[in-house]
Amino acid sequence: MPDRPSKSCQSCGRTIEWRKKWARDWDNVRYCSDACRRHGVNDTDRKLEDSIRQLLSTRTGTICPSDAARDVGTAEGWRDLMEPARRAARRLVAAGEVEITQGGRVVDGSTAKGPIRIRKLR
Repeated sequence: MPDRPSKSCQSCGRTIEWRKKWARDWDNVRYCSDACRRHGVNDTDRKLEDSIRQLLSTRTGTICPSDAARDVGTAEGWRDLMEPARRAARRLVAAGEVEITQGGRVVDGSTAKGPIRIRKLR
């Protein structure tokens, strides 16, 4: 079977696999789901991306998405930003800026379950 093209969702950063029904419109496919189309990328998402970049520029190792969530969120509300922080990390992976790791190994952020770490691209 030939390799099928894939791309990253502009909202969540997950991998979008090519589908036959999108054959004529593949260049215009930008989101993996209707939920991602509705959500898009907002100011908080951009702040999380900037926070990840900033934190990685000041550290030699990895960071947890919670570091960015705490940086952007409030003392009580940072937990609500955990999934948006993971989404921001996946978008930065798609942009070629960072890597997502688990147990010290690079993993696909689209399929990673459980705790992840973010590091500069090596």
